[in-house]
Amino acid sequence: MGRVVVLAVNGVRHEAADVHPSMTLLEFLRTKTPVRGPKLGCGEGGCGACVVLISKYDAATDEVTDISASSCLTLVGTLHHCSVTTSEGIGNTRDGYHPVQQRLAGFHASQCGFCTPGVCMSIFSALVKADKHAAPPPPTGFSSLTCSEAEHAVSGNLCRCTGYRPILDACRSFAADVDLEDLGLNSFWNKCADDPADVTKLPEYSPGSVCTFPDFLKAEIKSHDGKSLPPENSAGWYHPRSIQELHGLFAANWFDETTVKIVASNTGAGVYKEEDLYEKYIDITGIPELLVIDSSSNKGVEIGAAVSISKAIEVFSRGTSPVFRKIAAHLGKVATPFVRNTATVGGNLIMAQRHRFASDIATLLLAAAARVTVHTASEMLSLTLEEFLEQPPCDAKTVLLSIFVPDWGSDSVIFETSRAAPRPFGNAISYVNSAFLARTSGDAASGDLLIQEFCLVFGAYGGVAVRARKVEDFLKGKSVSAPVILEAVQLLKDVIRPSQDTAHPEYRVSLAVGFLFSFLSSLGKDLIEPTEAITPNNGIINGTAKSSPEVANDSLPIRSRQELVFSEEFKPVGKPITKAGVELQASGEAVYVDDIPAPKDCLYGAFIYSTHPRAHIKGVNFKSSLAAQKVITVISAKDIPVGGKNIGTSYPMLGDEALFSDPDSEFAGQSIGVVIAETQKYAYMAAKQAVVEYSTENLEPPILTIEDAIQHNSYFRIPPDLAARPVGDFDKGMSEADHNLSGEVKLESQYYFYMETNTALAIPDEDNCITVYSSTQTPEITQNVIAELLGIPYHNVRVITRRVGGGFGGKAQKGCPVACACALAAFKLRRPVRMYLDRKTDMIMAGGRHPMKVKYSVGFKSDGTVTALHMDLRINAGISPDVSPMLPLFIIGALKKYNWGALSFDVKLCKTNVSSKSAMRGPGEVQGSFIAEAIIEHIASVLAVDTNGVRRKNLHGFESLTTFYGKAAGDAATYSLVEMFDKLAASPEYQSRRAEVERFNGGSKWKKRGISCVPITFTVTLRPTPGKVSILNDGSIVVEVGGVELGQGLYTKVKQMAAFGLAELDDDGVLLEKVRVIQADSLSLVQGGFTGGSTTSETSCEAVRVSCAALVERLKPVKESMEANNSGGAPVAWSALIAQATMASVNLSAQAYWTPDPAFVQYLNYGAGVSEVEIDVLTGATTILRSDLLYDCGESLNPAVDLGQVEGAFVQGVGFFTNEEYATNADGMVINDGTWTYKIPTVDTIPKQLNVEFINSALDKKRVLSSKSSGEPPLVMAASVHCAMREAIRAARTEFSAESPLTFQMDVPATMADVKQLCGLDVVEKHLHNLVYKAA
Repeated sequence: MGRVVVLAVNGVRHEAADVHPSMTLLEFLRTKTPVRGPKLGCGEGGCGACVVLISKYDAATDEVTDISASSCLTLVGTLHHCSVTTSEGIGNTRDGYHPVQQRLAGFHASQCGFCTPGVCMSIFSALVKADKHAAPPPPTGFSSLTCSEAEHAVSGNLCRCTGYRPILDACRSFAADVDLEDLGLNSFWNKCADDPADVTKLPEYSPGSVCTFPDFLKAEIKSHDGKSLPPENSAGWYHPRSIQELHGLFAANWFDETTVKIVASNTGAGVYKEEDLYEKYIDITGIPELLVIDSSSNKGVEIGAAVSISKAIEVFSRGTSPVFRKIAAHLGKVATPFVRNTATVGGNLIMAQRHRFASDIATLLLAAAARVTVHTASEMLSLTLEEFLEQPPCDAKTVLLSIFVPDWGSDSVIFETSRAAPRPFGNAISYVNSAFLARTSGDAASGDLLIQEFCLVFGAYGGVAVRARKVEDFLKGKSVSAPVILEAVQLLKDVIRPSQDTAHPEYRVSLAVGFLFSFLSSLGKDLIEPTEAITPNNGIINGTAKSSPEVANDSLPIRSRQELVFSEEFKPVGKPITKAGVELQASGEAVYVDDIPAPKDCLYGAFIYSTHPRAHIKGVNFKSSLAAQKVITVISAKDIPVGGKNIGTSYPMLGDEALFSDPDSEFAGQSIGVVIAETQKYAYMAAKQAVVEYSTENLEPPILTIEDAIQHNSYFRIPPDLAARPVGDFDKGMSEADHNLSGEVKLESQYYFYMETNTALAIPDEDNCITVYSSTQTPEITQNVIAELLGIPYHNVRVITRRVGGGFGGKAQKGCPVACACALAAFKLRRPVRMYLDRKTDMIMAGGRHPMKVKYSVGFKSDGTVTALHMDLRINAGISPDVSPMLPLFIIGALKKYNWGALSFDVKLCKTNVSSKSAMRGPGEVQGSFIAEAIIEHIASVLAVDTNGVRRKNLHGFESLTTFYGKAAGDAATYSLVEMFDKLAASPEYQSRRAEVERFNGGSKWKKRGISCVPITFTVTLRPTPGKVSILNDGSIVVEVGGVELGQGLYTKVKQMAAFGLAELDDDGVLLEKVRVIQADSLSLVQGGFTGGSTTSETSCEAVRVSCAALVERLKPVKESMEANNSGGAPVAWSALIAQATMASVNLSAQAYWTPDPAFVQYLNYGAGVSEVEIDVLTGATTILRSDLLYDCGESLNPAVDLGQVEGAFVQGVGFFTNEEYATNADGMVINDGTWTYKIPTVDTIPKQLNVEFINSALDKKRVLSSKSSGEPPLVMAASVHCAMREAIRAARTEFSAESPLTFQMDVPATMADVKQLCGLDVVEKHLHNLVYKAA
């Protein structure tokens, strides 16, 4: 045995001994060290939850190099003599928190907290990099980062909770060029008072305060003559130091490319997932030829294939050629910062060559005429990159050594690159990318540019990057004119032919046409307006950057404004205090289910699921593979104990869903069984080895769509007490109408994308008892279902949930099967069993938001007043009822925000062979509210009038509000929607902005803007909730509630309420810091119900307040007695009061089960949102320029928490309405099943300006301290973005004379492809034909 891998983790020496060679750094940190900060969010390098700092030491120069990296992809075998710093290493409870952590906490930038350690490390890494060689030093308290660099630092980090705005504020607080007054709500200064922003009020930042490379490791390296020698072929790792050594390994009798993996950074594993375990790894990063960087020649730059993308960006940025600088700028949009730091240029090209990977790098370098040096088993070859890419996929023994990019100089050279992708900053594969290089000369007679040399490269459209040679040949020697461009476009459409399985093929062809048109137009005269003479990505033309100040661009800074209402009446309730435990979340010390140390003899599970929507399961076997050898057993329906039942989820009175398919699979993604192995990775890999034998004999075809369900009359019954009630007489209303019309709206699904996937840990106990730690929103229901599954009494099952890494409804019903599977396996094997779903499995099994199809008929008068609406609503519920029977009530409730005169509907809940759909944040309400907007917009377009006028005309008066909503309407004084809508839509500022939008659209052909104002009405239903308050002997206070902390600030509000409830006894003002809210425990506090519906915080607070009132009643006599005995009636210290009460045997624990007043079970939440967007007619890209949200939060229990809920919900809604494409295959199986294909919002897709204002509607004692909910209603306001996009598309359709320019169906989501299609896939051709016609 040779040397083992030695590394430092947070300054402590560790050895990677006795670990499998495939072990990642993340797995090593989480299983072999005490570290828990880095989290597994995706396993693809696409979310940032696992980011750490990796540092390397060069003894020769005595320099430390620091980079951020994805620990989920980095293999520990490559980290010999490296130092790893995690969030715990920069700050923690014991040593004190780092300013990054403190500022994230103080800017309220963490909610569920699962992503926060990764965010911390992305910011910290950027600070380390910026400040390492800062000259001159930044001002005191700041770093050398700029605001733009700070925003880009977290561009690869996903967060589903916050909406990013507070994260960006925390980042920018370190930037030397920041205006601190621009930063949002924080705990360092009071923006609403006369308390100016000042850097001295921020936690002090001092560069270099954290040692990233310990001295002991430096000394160890120096003891080896300054060389960090890798282990000598131990633990399955080989580290050749030359090409000859590498080929010696290739020649070894053990070399087999199916069991041996050659790696440089392993980031490719995030794209092309490993299907089996490897026995051996060969690390090629020690081979000098692969690390060369030679820019000394004036002929060009040579870069070794193992050079990182980040390093290549540095090299090209230093070049004098505009081609090099443009390459560098484009490379900055490839992947994420923490992936670019390790991913290699050569690895990217190899993926393009072997797998036809949609590489931007291949496109760029092909256009720049790059050459590659390749070493095969027999020879060294020098090839053009084009020749290399066109060869058959190279084998494992072919090594790409280096890439040479010639220096094109700057004289008469034009180089432009473009990419269309869902995210401007990167972290998204392009739909199409392009790179164009041309040499031009001037025509002395005409002054036109003549194209002398041309290279046009397109990639990512469904194949490897290619040159459009037919187009090149046609353009050579020509000057650019409209007829020339038109001919070039027609030739290009014959070249760009997406492969058969490529999504949106027509869109991709149109993108390529748009890129070519933009480029060629910039070379001609009088082809596009001067204000629009821009190129995608601010391209380089003749060595100068061209841009336009009038249009949106990626570098626009994120701005915000918050106007909140603070109350002193119930303090500390109403104060914007920071979230409880936020520093623990930032440091990574907060314990989630998967952070609980594994018990002795713990086993791990992973689901085997069906890939067929309806089939007999004939058997399950395993491939002959390395991973299959790790299978210990498979748990399935046959292992359910006698007396138990095959149940995985249940909702009271609505129905159950089976845990396992038995004997038939009913939908693709249904669990067949659980593979049990010794580690979670082994379980993941072993599950992939399962070979399921299916049969469809004697089975009817599956029902997959709403149309299929209608055809087969396949529906679930809606219980009468859940059925919505019609309003008025529809026929009478239609008879009163001047006009009537019909239309259709379709809304697709949305995946929850909580950062922590569903997870559980089950530990068997004595006497047939079991304890299950579950990441669930429903501990009580989970307890009941597990007991039913195992056939044991409920009291034998204890479910504990401390915190959840995001839920959004996806950990209510959908979290239950994971806990059940763990419990069954543990019960059967009598050993602890843990499951943590990989992202793909979670996405396939979780279901998501309900897809639906709506057909409507509406009657209205000529002034826009609606007289009647009928709606045929068809909802795809999936295979089981779940909570679907409640959806129609929610949909109709949100739709009723307008006075429809008369409202009737026919609702069908479709039963289909797809995964059951479940509640997702704002279930039904977000769809219903949008359907209402689609109908209103349709009416406005037919009448050719302002949509806001139609909206305003049909908003309720209080009388009609009561007719439509009944008791939920409350008192007239609480109806604030009309006032709110007018405050936004009728304001002079809005009218001015609308006029500016019209002016912009009149002068801009290829960019169009739209602005829209959308009102919302959201019905909130209160539920019974328990609460318990206990005072311990030292005066500290323990609070239990039935709700679960999901990131929504439940525990924070409860802490405040407990301090308020006991304030009458607190003369010291110390109670807030003495309160601790502890985990939900199904046996400690029964009848906990579920956490959801936006009301858990307020009802839990009320239960706690009632409990506190009971304690005050008991303790007040003791306090009065003590005051009477004190001289002068001196105040009684809290600690003394509790000591005396303990001596007097006063019961210091009180519990309440709060139930709402039967006369006040529901109330209405109101809001209005204005959004302004800009669309790119050539690409379909949408930039949200600004969103203004006005929200009736009542008297907020905590304005900081509620602000976070409003912003986070809104941005989640933006995802639903724009880029979150929930795609399935022909069997109903989800195929957008990871971060590569499913795109939630990121820092670069949120509004460039996000303003939030709270209004405090009339006090209402029936509500909890006059508060209102904030978790779900704001999401509905994101429809304003979709509506603004429609307005912009209308402008584009009018510009290009589309058929029916104002009236068209625009479904949800409206992706880039959809926007482009609605604008017109042929707008370039139309424009060119028009120019040619005019010239003639």
